[in-house]
This record gives sequence, C-alpha cells and structure tokens, in this order.
Amino acid sequence: MSAKDDSVKVIGAGLAGCEAAWQLAQRGISVTLYEMKPIKRSPAHHSDNFAELVCSNSLKTDAVTNAAGLLKEEMRRLNSLIMQCADATKVPAGQSLAVDREAFSQTVTDKITAHPLIDIVHEDVDDINPDTNTIIATGPLTSDGLADAIKRLTGTDDLYFYDAAAPLVSFDSIDKDNAFFASRYGKGTPDYLNCPMTKEQYDLFYTELINAETAPLKTFEHQKVFEGCMPVEVMAKRGENTLLFGPLKPVGLVNPKTGADDAYAVVQLRKDNAAGDLYNMVGFQTNLKWPEQKRVFSMIPALKNADFVRYGVMHRNSFINSPKLLNCHYQMLSCPKVFFAGQITGVEGYVESVSSGLMAGLNMYRYIKQQPLIQPDPKTAIGALALYISNPSVTDFQPMGMNFGIIEGWPERIKGKGAKTEKYRLIAERALDIIDNIQIS
Repeated sequence: MSAKDDSVKVIGAGLAGCEAAWQLAQRGISVTLYEMKPIKRSPAHHSDNFAELVCSNSLKTDAVTNAAGLLKEEMRRLNSLIMQCADATKVPAGQSLAVDREAFSQTVTDKITAHPLIDIVHEDVDDINPDTNTIIATGPLTSDGLADAIKRLTGTDDLYFYDAAAPLVSFDSIDKDNAFFASRYGKGTPDYLNCPMTKEQYDLFYTELINAETAPLKTFEHQKVFEGCMPVEVMAKRGENTLLFGPLKPVGLVNPKTGADDAYAVVQLRKDNAAGDLYNMVGFQTNLKWPEQKRVFSMIPALKNADFVRYGVMHRNSFINSPKLLNCHYQMLSCPKVFFAGQITGVEGYVESVSSGLMAGLNMYRYIKQQPLIQPDPKTAIGALALYISNPSVTDFQPMGMNFGIIEGWPERIKGKGAKTEKYRLIAERALDIIDNIQIS
C-alpha cells in the first residue's frame, strides 16, 4: 500500500473519534479528523472543544468489581488517551470517576491538536466514500446531512432514539440546611450532596412533575426514549413509586446531622467541576420547558432558591443496527474499509463509547497493515461489548451499557457471604490478565 492508502478519515471528534484518531496516529498513521463544530453544533453542545460531555460529568465507578470500572481499567492498560485525560482532570466523587467537564475536554483537545499526524478539518461531512479508510464516530448527535449519508451507506432508515441531559445548579444557591453530604452505605468519600424530602413534600413534587409542560420535539418518524437516560418526567409517569426505586432512592443514605436515614425520597447532586461551584442533578435528565424546570425542581426543599445555571435539554441520539451491519471488530460487513465507533454503534455510555473508538482505531491500523484484526475475548469487558453489538442472533437490537451480564461468567459457583463481589473480583482478575497479554501494536 502507498502512503496515501495508509491515511484514515475519522468523522467526529467526540470521545470515540478522538480515541480512534489517537490510536492510529500513535502508530504512525496519518489521520484527518473531521469535526462539525464550531461551524455547526447540536442543541446539546455548548463548547467548541473536542470530547465534550453533554449529559453528565461522571464516567461511572472505578471499582473493578463493577463492569464499568473493569472496562476503564482494561482501557488504561491499553493506553487509552481518554482515560489518561480523565484521570488527569478528575474531581472527588466517591468511588466514581467524575471529571471537571471543561478541563477534561480542553485536555483532550490539546492532545489531539498537538499531534503531528492528526489534521483537523472543521466541516459537516455529508458524504461517505466506502472505498476510503474511514472511521465514522459521529456519536449520538449526528447531523442530518451525515445521518442521511449513513442511511445511504447502510441501507436503513432506523437511525435514532431520544436522550436527555440533566440541569446544573450553583452550589452557593443550594440550601445546605436542607441537604447533607454522604455516600450510599458509607462507601467511598461523601462527595454526593443529598437533598431529602418528606412524603408530603414528595407527593406535591410528584404531582407537579407528571403534570408539568414539556418542550416540543422536532418532528421525526417515531419517538424512542432510551431506558438508560430517560427523562425524569417520563419515568415518573410509570407510577408514583418509580422514582423512589430510581434516582430518588433514599436507602443507604444516613444524614450525619441527625444520624437517621428516614428520608422518604432523596435527590442527589454530584460535583460537576473541580472548583465545586456547579452541581449536577443526578438522574434528572428532562424535557420539561425551562420555566417548568425552575418551578418544579424548586419544590425540592434544598433547591427552593437554586440558581439553575443550565437547564436540562432533550435531543435526538442516533444508532445503527450493528448486528446486521458490523462484525466484532466494529468493521462494516459490506464495506471493509469503513469502521464505526461510539454510541452510534449501540454502545451506551461515555466509557463504552471510548472502548469502541479504541478498538476501531486498533483494528483499522491492523487492517491497513494487513494484519489479523483483534479477536474480542468474551471474558473481557471490552471484548464482551464488541461481541454484544455484533451478535447476529439479536432480533430487536437496543443500546447496551457495560454490565457483567454480557461478560462470560465464572465457571465455578461461589458460595458464602460476599459471593457476588468475589465472583466479580475473579472475573475482573481474569479479564485483566487477558488484556495484559494482548499484543496491540
């Protein structure tokens, strides 16, 4: 192959696209990275930087006995750029890996733009050449023009669902007399700010929430609300107790001021930046109109005078029918020079998107160099995720976040107290041993 044939076009400078571009460039492959910002941006985008986190600043737990934590540790050992930047910009969040949103995106942007083998083109791509080495990593907020190009390439019209982002509040405006810092069951450092509610307060809040006015959505063929990031008002309409078993779950939260855990419902807030002056309403993705958000969320006692520095928004997310279109290497079955990465493949979540970008970049490199592509191992988190999205036996494909249910189980039954945690620990140790022996270059 010529030097020209060795170059790769990466579409989208989100988490997956930046990871894929970095993995290729680090191995001597010239990359042209296309990003539509700042020329065009979606309603959820606020910054011109790459790898912008639009829904939450949390990359989930760091404990390897949790599937998301295991996935992150696997990527660290595979020299993930995004994990390096996340670790460098993390903020306190108990056992979770949360980052300073702006510092994180800036760090990724600086790394990518400084790489001598990565050229940046700010352009909204609306055509895909199947004969060009290409990684499509546009994320869930794909522009209409590129979405049409993907539909032409894949031959499908079913390319989206709806997702929602949570509001941010100013820390100084929170009523601390009606809030307390604690982590659930005392695990990790007490970095979550908890806002308790009595039954009477919750009942009034619930009634207003399910009757509040929502913002009109753009007209699309169908409305699909994904379970993993469901608007809080949609969740609430499933029943008055639904929130009490979800984002407002009160169990395991002891108020250090009283020594009691007798709250009927608890809204949790999580630090959104290193300065600690912004907090994210955990689980409060919403499509309520902005004045309604102010009115209803201010019914939470600790937020009665809250300054909402960003209201929640709802936006369209896009994903392809990967089991019919991709193999386990994130490569198109019908167009081997084209790979996909990110949430558009049906991996749900920030960490999961990064993992797909990492594997797509490594496999594109191997494809160019005419080497065997990396065979995903079902005993690892990163391998199990690749196998899930490419399983041809799936008939009703839905996005999936990382969980132990898709990783090959432990062959022996573990008994006794703490058996579940011990089983996950053994699975994690096995996975990391496999990752440490992968030849990735």
